[in-house]
Amino acid sequence: MSVITVGWHEKGSLPLLGIRRLPIKIDTGAKTSSLHATDIEVFNKADIPWVRFKTVSPLGEAITVESELFDKREVKSSNGQIQARYVIKTLLEMGGEQWSIQLTLANRKRMRFKMLLGRRAMKHIRVLPTKADLLSS
Repeated sequence: MSVITVGWHEKGSLPLLGIRRLPIKIDTGAKTSSLHATDIEVFNKADIPWVRFKTVSPLGEAITVESELFDKREVKSSNGQIQARYVIKTLLEMGGEQWSIQLTLANRKRMRFKMLLGRRAMKHIRVLPTKADLLSS
C-alpha cells in the first residue's frame, strides 16, 4: 500500500457500512478514530455479538447501520473524561486506497465532523495540516 498525502480534513468512504464520501477530520492528536453513533444496540447474529446504531450520512440524513462488534474499551474523550465505547472494525477508503481501521462509536452530534481519524489508523498517511481536501482535487 502506498502512502497518501492528506490535509486536515478529507472525504473518505466506509464501504462495509454503506457510507460514501463522508467528511473526516484528520486528527494527529487523537489516538483512536471515532464515528458518530446514537441508539447503540448490541445483539447476537449467529452467536456473534454485533452492534446496530444510527449515524448520519454525508447528506445529513439519519441512517441505521450494523457491524460485528470488535471490542469495548475505555477511551479518554477530548474533554478529558474516560468513556466506555464500543469498537467496530471496518474498511476505510481514501485516495484510491483501502485499509482496515478500528472505530469507536461515540455521540459526535455537536461536532462538525461526524468521523475523526486518529493516529492508529494513519500508518499509510502523511498529513499536511495547513491543507484540506487534497484528495478531492
